[in-house]
Amino acid sequence: MSPSHFSMVELIGIKRDGGILSDEALQWIITSYVDKSIPDYQMSALLMAIFLNGMADEELAALTQAMLHSGDVLDCSTIPGKKVDKHSTGGVGDKVSIPLAPMVAACGVVIPMMSGRGLGHTGGTRDKLESIHGMKTAFTPDRFMELLAANNVVLGGQSATLVPADRLIYALRDASGTVPSVPLISSSIMSKKLAEDLDGLVLDVKVGSGAFMKTVDDARLLAETMVGIGASHGTTVVAYLTNMEQPLGHEVGNASEIRESIEVLRGDGPADLVEITYLLGREMLVLGGIAQTHDEAQALLVDAVASGKAFETFRTIVSSQGGDVAMIDDPGLLPVADHTHVLRAPTDGWVRRCDALEIGIASVRLGGGRETKEAAIDPSVGITVHAKIGDSVRAGDALATFTYAENEKLEAALGAVETAWQIGTTPVKNQPILLDEIR
Repeated sequence: MSPSHFSMVELIGIKRDGGILSDEALQWIITSYVDKSIPDYQMSALLMAIFLNGMADEELAALTQAMLHSGDVLDCSTIPGKKVDKHSTGGVGDKVSIPLAPMVAACGVVIPMMSGRGLGHTGGTRDKLESIHGMKTAFTPDRFMELLAANNVVLGGQSATLVPADRLIYALRDASGTVPSVPLISSSIMSKKLAEDLDGLVLDVKVGSGAFMKTVDDARLLAETMVGIGASHGTTVVAYLTNMEQPLGHEVGNASEIRESIEVLRGDGPADLVEITYLLGREMLVLGGIAQTHDEAQALLVDAVASGKAFETFRTIVSSQGGDVAMIDDPGLLPVADHTHVLRAPTDGWVRRCDALEIGIASVRLGGGRETKEAAIDPSVGITVHAKIGDSVRAGDALATFTYAENEKLEAALGAVETAWQIGTTPVKNQPILLDEIR
């Protein structure tokens, strides 16, 4: 079938029935969707067929290549130093990129970070950053490169011309129930990252209730797929599998996660969030050629935070991208909804379950995520998690505080967390953060 005779209905049928789409067909689909020749409802049908039937290796390679070249790509060759980025497959309370990028950039690595928005029950780095008044995350390729040359780091996302296929499909996956798919996740992440002209990439592949990959085996498959895509394009990719059975840190929201990120940059912050941030940062410094060993990289990161260089780098990022630096200097100026509700422990014991998925859904229902493609984010709402797995509680202790703007949304959120916390009568061991690594 020549490109001029492709029919989207026929191609959907091929994938629906478990068939293989040709390189030419996938190229035509991506080109036609970007130029609006294919409507959302047909692309949604194809995404669901891929979700249900998967893709062969050759299909995935062709899809990634078509998405990568659906618009502009960056050329970072004029900027000295190795270019390294990090990406997470998505979790609840996962704000790691926000403290990580300035910490690593302060040590000398060039970071052209292209992040995404929230998907399903998971938050998005761009949404969180835009909690800062005036903060911009979408740039033309020329402006992106200007910022990168000036600061050695950008916290941005796709513009209308930079990997536009992923930007469009990303939003559609969120609204069509097709997010947790290995080929769709891997092609999305790797098309964005390969468009950054990277020398190295560190992946945080989340595993568990609050992740799209529920088991270590599924997460390992996704990690191996992306490491392989990177290798085929000459980019070194290292993937860490990390635990997402419960939220990361204490804050789940947008502005609230910016506040928690600032704590890390100032040398504080929750232990699990700090652990993952330094874990990924060490690898980025080694890939970037700044450190020879992880121990050396750890010392550099600690110094960047202790000296204030990491925080100053974040201030520079915010200022240069149009954000109100006063909100960084005084996080109390970040938006906070007017009302709070405390969810309390019904009995004494130890927390056995603090379900990331249910808490993530509750955050979306509060207004912290999107239930439709067009929905607006409320940066002021969120959930503060006080009791996590292994913690001891007494009856009446706070399990979580919900910060909300509307009573109806609070009731909907509370309905999502009826079984999120389970309390047992015997102590529970803390869960490990790092589950595996793939190189």
